Amino acid sequence: MSQVSLGLIGVGAFGALAAQHLAPHFDLVLHDAAADVTALASDLGARQGDLKTAAACDIVLLAVPVQKIRQTLYEIAPLLAQDALVVDVASVKIKPVEAMLEILPPTVSIIGTHPLFGPQSGKNGIAGLNIALCDVRGGRGAEVAQFCTEKLGLRVSQVTPEEHDAEAAYVQGLTHMLAKIVVALDLPPMRFPTRTYDLMQQMVEMVRHDSDDLFRAIARENPFSETATKAFFAAAKKLEEDLSRK
Repeated sequence: MSQVSLGLIGVGAFGALAAQHLAPHFDLVLHDAAADVTALASDLGARQGDLKTAAACDIVLLAVPVQKIRQTLYEIAPLLAQDALVVDVASVKIKPVEAMLEILPPTVSIIGTHPLFGPQSGKNGIAGLNIALCDVRGGRGAEVAQFCTEKLGLRVSQVTPEEHDAEAAYVQGLTHMLAKIVVALDLPPMRFPTRTYDLMQQMVEMVRHDSDDLFRAIARENPFSETATKAFFAAAKKLEEDLSRK
């Protein structure tokens, strides 16, 4: 029996990490409109393909920035197999899911996912890390969850897009804002850091090199982010006021 084919569209930092873990399980086709992925494909025993080839696979995994999802969906919609499964890995879920439901053919199954790790936090392996999964259309959520659990060793949480974004506004939003602030402080190396300080620096290093597209998606594309951001800065302002009192 031939392997299930998987077209990975978008091979940036996270896409390359995903390709590494998916290659042993699929006939993997890599496509990135802005990069030559020939070397990576060769290293993984995968294939580099054009958009048409990647979109024609049994499973199509979208690892493009949130800001480019709608454009990509319009491009692949006429190229998809009738019974294809389309999966996204965006850091927000409401807007990508709405776009997939609006643009993709009704025969296509849709799963929204958010792997809660990246190239830094997953560099030593992804087993035991978390992934959120939204079974949007087609009823294949259990199948994907089983693969993620049994083959990749991930911890799967099946949620709605709304549940995901409500939590992610704090889980990702707060950590990325804190990291941005610490990076902006440009602190020198400390001679006698506390364990807490070391843990803070570890958090910063995990997200320091994330793209601006990712940060903007977390901060602007999540409808719950405004509330979380206002609460964060209101708490910071109150603390500043408390400290300034004599």
